[in-house]
Amino acid sequence: MNNDGTKSANETMHDEQSVGRVFLVGAGPGDPKLLTLRAVECLQSADLVLYDYLTHPDMLAHAAKSAKLVPLGHHRQGRLLTQDEVNRRMVEAAQAGQTVVRLKSGDPTIFGRHGEEVGALREANIPYETVPGVTTATAAASAADVSLTHRDSSSAVAMVTGRRRDDRNPTPLDYDALAAFPGTLVFYMGVSDAPRWTDLLIGSGRNPKSRVTIVQRCSRERQKIDQCRLDEVVDTIERLEIKPPTVFIISSPWETVD
Repeated sequence: MNNDGTKSANETMHDEQSVGRVFLVGAGPGDPKLLTLRAVECLQSADLVLYDYLTHPDMLAHAAKSAKLVPLGHHRQGRLLTQDEVNRRMVEAAQAGQTVVRLKSGDPTIFGRHGEEVGALREANIPYETVPGVTTATAAASAADVSLTHRDSSSAVAMVTGRRRDDRNPTPLDYDALAAFPGTLVFYMGVSDAPRWTDLLIGSGRNPKSRVTIVQRCSRERQKIDQCRLDEVVDTIERLEIKPPTVFIISSPWETVD
């Protein structure tokens, strides 16, 4: 400590070295072969891996043998850790000098609570890196042989969450704008709320005959692909007993199914 009460250079360097680092890593849509090389590097260096329940076990095999692997819970099976709890685990581990990998499905910046986790890390002055992953929209489109963009019919793509926050009423989404969107719509997390978002889209003017491609368990074992019209989505979910994880690709307004 200096005479003026400030830390010496050596003390400051020691403090910096004692703080760990957090990697917010995209695991991709599910197939372990779609994990990036950078993601593998991060896993190999980790002391702690906090992973989503959809993570394929083969991805965890890349982690160091000494790493602690912590699942963050499963929807409808056991307790799912809250976002505040996840943030606290990351921060506390990094403050203890550990290298932390937060392994999450898809890409961290696409409906991955990235902003909340980054906010917690910044507030605690924890160094971090975001490692992109293959997001489900592009993986599902490739699996189903659907072009998200086309020079003649779709020059834009919108990724939309089909899940509504309970504390937001009415929904913040502008369905008039979505219905008129001159391109492809991709709905994530839309199974349970399908009656709501399909009605809102059609009621706002989206063509009910718009082609919808439904991809279940994208890139995973037992992947399944189906197609229907927008006004048939709810019936299709019920008839085929469609469950998450599922993504809905709604083609541009000019691409319809009779």
